[in-house]
Amino acid sequence: MAGNFKKTYRFAFRTSLYITLILTLLLSVFLYIQSAINNYMIITFAVISYVTSFFIIQYRVEKFIYKRVKKIYDDVTILDADDFHQKPITTDMSTLTKEVQKFALDKKTEIEALNVRENYRKDFMGNISHELKTPLFTVQGYVLTLLDGAMDDEVVRKKYLERASKGVERLIYIVNDLDMINKLEVGDLNLAIETFNIVELTQSVFDLLEMKASKKNITLTFDMDYENPIWVSADKQRIQQVLTNLVVNSIKYGKEDGTTEVSIENLIKNKVIVRVTDNGEGIAEEYIPRLFERFFRVDKSGSRREGGSGLGLSIVKHIIEAHQERIYIESDFGVGSEFSFTMEKVEKPTEIDT
Repeated sequence: MAGNFKKTYRFAFRTSLYITLILTLLLSVFLYIQSAINNYMIITFAVISYVTSFFIIQYRVEKFIYKRVKKIYDDVTILDADDFHQKPITTDMSTLTKEVQKFALDKKTEIEALNVRENYRKDFMGNISHELKTPLFTVQGYVLTLLDGAMDDEVVRKKYLERASKGVERLIYIVNDLDMINKLEVGDLNLAIETFNIVELTQSVFDLLEMKASKKNITLTFDMDYENPIWVSADKQRIQQVLTNLVVNSIKYGKEDGTTEVSIENLIKNKVIVRVTDNGEGIAEEYIPRLFERFFRVDKSGSRREGGSGLGLSIVKHIIEAHQERIYIESDFGVGSEFSFTMEKVEKPTEIDT
């Protein structure tokens, strides 16, 4: 039974025993000198001394540890004072040591997470300020030039106003993309789920981007002929945005005379996986974990020359996750990349969709 005692109780037990022995010895000497030794009196005194000493010592030790541990908690603002009345602090030093170690580990993890978030915040603020100030300065430059007298020249005026208009369009594009990401993150963007043919939708994206791809002589193709439709259930407009962003990226970072290939495969009974594969620049392994961050760019100079808001892949990730689906990436630097995402497959379209 003694082995199950808390260390403070063993401490109180031994200390009370020592005090009782000393007091009993002193009482025995005193009674011996007075020639009035009484065994019952000595035994009764010993028992009373022991019990009293035990409870006083145990109480004092618990209060001693309690006050100091409470002060530690108060100093680091870990708990409210009310918590100590609801649940007493342990006085077992072994348990207390484990709790302090766990607290230290949790705080270390929390600090590391805060440092990561702070670094992300700094990167995000630096990126967004750069993305916004570039078109802002462009618009400002053209407007100031016109105000300085260039607007008297009709040809220059038209050219500068058109360029300023493009700068404003880029600003609106960035702001709209940011607004969409925020809505996706907080769940304010409602998905209009419907049944549609993913093969037909992909072909429409190819048709839309055919001219853009032709500038680099990049071929947009399927991996095979899909004679039968593949029906999926999702927000058609958002999935089209996903496919468009992925195909645009494959064109943007693709090689001259390259290929962007889309394949649609059965994954499990009610799932398909859509793969967008290119033979372009590829992505270095160290950049892949950050690829879906807002404004993150692998090649900052090149990507800015190509345009875009720097939010495309972040939007893709949020849209796919809003559908409760997954997105994957595989890439070999200098060989090419493959982005893939899952979708819910349905056997037949509803009557409304047909």
